[in-house]
This record gives sequence, C-alpha cells and structure tokens, in this order.
Amino acid sequence: MLINKTTNGSELVIAIEGRLDTTTAPQLEKEIEALNGVTDLIVDMEKLVYVSSAGLRVLLKAQKVMNKQGKMTVKNINQEIKDIFEVTGFDELLNIE
Repeated sequence: MLINKTTNGSELVIAIEGRLDTTTAPQLEKEIEALNGVTDLIVDMEKLVYVSSAGLRVLLKAQKVMNKQGKMTVKNINQEIKDIFEVTGFDELLNIE
C-alpha cells in the first residue's frame, strides 16, 4: 500500500493506493496518530482496491479523532469498497462523497 499526503494549511489529503488490510493497516494508523492541527481530513480512495476489517477499524479511529477536531471526508470510492461500506454500515458512519 502506498500513502501520499498533501497538506494545505489545516487540510490534509491522504491518498491510499493498493490494499488496506491486516498487513498495511498499521501504516495508515501511524498517519492517523499524527493528525494534530488537522481540521479537514480527506481520504482519497481512488486507487484503493480492497479494504479489510483491519482497514475499517483504522478508518473508524480516524473518524473518531476527526469528530473531535474537525471533519473527515472519504472520496473516490469504487463500487467494491462502496459495497463493503454498505454491508458493514460504514456508509452511515463516514461522510462519503
């Protein structure tokens, strides 16, 4: 999995590429732990091909952090990821554009 970050003031865009699973979730979790000063988090999933329950846990953790300090938006999800979000109820928990 590759993570590309772009910062613009207090906005942080995290673009995820590849698979967000048990092996790679800790990598994203480290990025989530460094959200100090971020008020607008955008998670771009255009190049994400798979998300497992471990990946969902990290996204939920990010949402909880951002609920306290701003907002989080998930963008550019493909149909497979959208289906996973719908089955797990994450489509109700996350702000998806």
